[in-house]
Amino acid sequence: MNKKALLCLITILTIVHLLFAEIPKGYVTLDTLQKETQSTLYWDSITDTGILEKNGHQLIFTTNSQIALLDYSKLTLIDSLYNENGTWYVSQNFIENANQLFNSVPPENHFRIGAILIDAGHGGKDPGAVETVTIGGKKVTLQEKDMTLTVAKDLHNKLSRVYPDKKILLTRDTDTYLSLSERVEIANNVSLAENEAILYVSIHVNAAFDKNAKGFEVWYLSPGARRNVLSESSADEELLPILNSMLEEEFTTESILIAKYILDGLNTEIGENSPSRGLKAEEWFVVKNAKMPSVLVEMGFITNPSESLLLNDASYLRKVSLGIYNGLISFVTHFERSRGFTSSQ
Repeated sequence: MNKKALLCLITILTIVHLLFAEIPKGYVTLDTLQKETQSTLYWDSITDTGILEKNGHQLIFTTNSQIALLDYSKLTLIDSLYNENGTWYVSQNFIENANQLFNSVPPENHFRIGAILIDAGHGGKDPGAVETVTIGGKKVTLQEKDMTLTVAKDLHNKLSRVYPDKKILLTRDTDTYLSLSERVEIANNVSLAENEAILYVSIHVNAAFDKNAKGFEVWYLSPGARRNVLSESSADEELLPILNSMLEEEFTTESILIAKYILDGLNTEIGENSPSRGLKAEEWFVVKNAKMPSVLVEMGFITNPSESLLLNDASYLRKVSLGIYNGLISFVTHFERSRGFTSSQ
């Protein structure tokens, strides 16, 4: 059979499959699942992870596993999800498990954000991106480390006023040098109560050879990366890989949500002056190694002639800070209203 005929046969077989393939009996779409359980569904299409929420309970599931996590404390078996033309379906058994959970007594402890760690990028002997510009006829050298510290300190002040009951921390509050591993160590060693979580926000300024490049963006951990969220001493040895995988996916989902809220906040505050470059996924060291929801904010390009002047303006940096602040407030409100997506580990 020649190549053309083989391709024709594959096409015909694909069409026949689509015409005659049947969705398993009793399976319903995720929209129907949400309606039948009268719950709220948070779905991350990047990681194919879902969180059903109702009555203070959460049911966390992924499309590639028959194990679901109930209230971050119990595992249960579920029927495999089914995909048809890009639409996911779940079984009646799945719905019964969800309803049983939602009708039970909710956990006594509420998850909450106990700390927010703000990381001003670079510092000390590491200036970060540097650019020389002309302001008022004089040459002025701009340094990333100064801009990130200005925004970080302003953000710290804003959050400290609205959250006196939370730990609002800075990796540095002066022009000092910290290695990447030292920054992550600070984050991973913050003391938290049993049902508290911590957020990590790293602030940076962008640079490019292309002087026309401009705009802000927010980065989160690539879904392809994997972190050891749970230590070997914190879970049963046989369950450790399963729990680690599910909680790592959870942290990724939350990081995406934080990034989206911050991006929206920045767009509201500085969108008229600087374009949004969207959400980005990457395995940044500080994001990858922090065992918590974490994002990295690039607030503009120091190498862009017009944007560099904005980034040297104190009032503009306060707008950047306000955008990040509003994004974090939105996430924290959502997190604590839903009793929390993640517990501290």
